[in-house]
Amino acid sequence: MKKPSVKFTVILGVIVVLLLAGASWYSIMFNDWRLVARMDFEAYEFLSKDLPMLGALLLFNLYVIYLGGLLVWAIVASKRRLAKTKTTRKMDPRLGLLGVFGFFGFVGFWTYSAFHQVYPFIFFVFFGFFGFFYEGRMSGILMDERYVENKTRAELAAHRVTVAALFVTLLVVARGAILGNLEYTLIAVLIVLSLTVALDLFLSEYLLYRYDRADQLDEGGEG
Repeated sequence: MKKPSVKFTVILGVIVVLLLAGASWYSIMFNDWRLVARMDFEAYEFLSKDLPMLGALLLFNLYVIYLGGLLVWAIVASKRRLAKTKTTRKMDPRLGLLGVFGFFGFVGFWTYSAFHQVYPFIFFVFFGFFGFFYEGRMSGILMDERYVENKTRAELAAHRVTVAALFVTLLVVARGAILGNLEYTLIAVLIVLSLTVALDLFLSEYLLYRYDRADQLDEGGEG
């Protein structure tokens, strides 16, 4: 991903959040909390005052689709590059700032209370993008035998942690519905799964960076 694309993505995300916040404020102040508080959509009737909130929600959903497209593009581009070279992909460490979008996951508590929609909780996965900082610090280096070994170690360690987290989650869920509510249980599982994926993404990059730097320090000391 080129630098202008990263800057554009971050700025666009900030704009979308500000528009959503502004539309929510307008609805609270001048539209009786419509589309902010929980509503009966079976009896919903459109009002012109709903336009700011509807527009902001549409932009938010389009931005989610845009981020998903960027992720798919990055995966495809990375596979093509790895097929041609034996070096790690080039990445700006500032891409780690995309991890900030993980805080969008908290929007899910609002969308659930207002619309009974839980999909924003998936945004917690973006916390794993903080790992891009460490991947960027190691971009463009030769994937020699030591690198491959460290990568395997890092991925195995990250997988052990995430599997343990999933195991604990299963034990808790198996005891019954959380607070006697199956919807709360679904939300809790969705949040844990999203955070677990994020943890796996982050740990695999962080541990790889730490192992590689530790090996370099050992070699420097031996020299």
